[in-house]
Amino acid sequence: MPMNSVNTNVGAMVALQNLNATNSDLITTQARINTGKRVASAKDNGAIWAIAQNQRATAQSLNSVKESLQRGQSTVDVAISAGETVSELLLQMKEKALAAADSSLDANSLAALNDDFTSLRDQITKAVDNAVFNGANMIKSGGTTVEALANADASSVITVAAQDLSLGGASLGSLNGTSEINSQATASAMIATLNSAITNVSGALSKLGTGSKSLGSHLNFVMKLQDTLEAGVGNLVDADLAKESAKLQALQTKQQLGIQALSIANQSSSILLGLFR
Repeated sequence: MPMNSVNTNVGAMVALQNLNATNSDLITTQARINTGKRVASAKDNGAIWAIAQNQRATAQSLNSVKESLQRGQSTVDVAISAGETVSELLLQMKEKALAAADSSLDANSLAALNDDFTSLRDQITKAVDNAVFNGANMIKSGGTTVEALANADASSVITVAAQDLSLGGASLGSLNGTSEINSQATASAMIATLNSAITNVSGALSKLGTGSKSLGSHLNFVMKLQDTLEAGVGNLVDADLAKESAKLQALQTKQQLGIQALSIANQSSSILLGLFR
C-alpha cells in the first residue's frame, strides 16, 4: 500500500472508523440515559429481552390473580358479617325462649315473648338474603362457593366453601320459618334447637374466617411475588445511570479527540504539495 498518496489516505480512514465507533457508542449511551434501560428492545439483546418479556407477562398476569383474591375475600367477609349477625340473633332468640319456658308466665307475657322471638327469627332471613357481594351469596341455601385464582396460569385456585345459614338449612337444622315459642313446652324444646344452631353457626363462621385468612395470606404473597418479578426484570434490563453518565462524559471527550484526529489526517495529503515546490 502506498504510504504517501493523495488517492488513499489510510490515516483518515482509521480516524473515521474510530470516530464512527465512538459516535455509535455515544448514541447507545444516550439512548440508555433517555430510556433508563440497558435492554430497551429485542435488537439490544434478544435473549435478555425475551426473558424479561416473559417475566413481565407473569407479573402482569398476577394483577388478575390479585383482583380475584380481593373479590373472593370481600365475598367471604360479607358472608362473615351476615353470619355474625345471625349468631347474635340466635343468642337473643335463646334468651327469649329461656324466658318463655318459665311456667309462671301469663298468656300475655308469653305472647309478647313469642312476638319478639318471631321478629328475631325473620331478621335471620333478611340478614342471609342480603349477604350478597358482586352477585354472590355464600350463606343462603345453595350458596356460592368462592374459587379464587391462585397463580398466573389459572391452574390452581383457593376454595372457600359456602355455608348454609338459612332457616331450615344445614346449620340451623329444625329452626325454620314457622318456629315459635307460643307455649312453655315449645319454648323448652326450642332451647335445645337453638343451642345446636348456635354451635353449628359458630362452626360455619370459623370455616369462613379461616377461608378469608387464607385468601388474605395468599394475596400478600402474590403482591410480594409481583414486586420480586418486577425487580428481577429491572435487574435484567435497567441501565446503571451513574455508570452511563460517567461513560457519556468519556465518550464526548473521545468524540472531540476523534474529530481532531480526523482533521489532522485529512491535512496529510496537502503536506505532499511541499514535495513539489
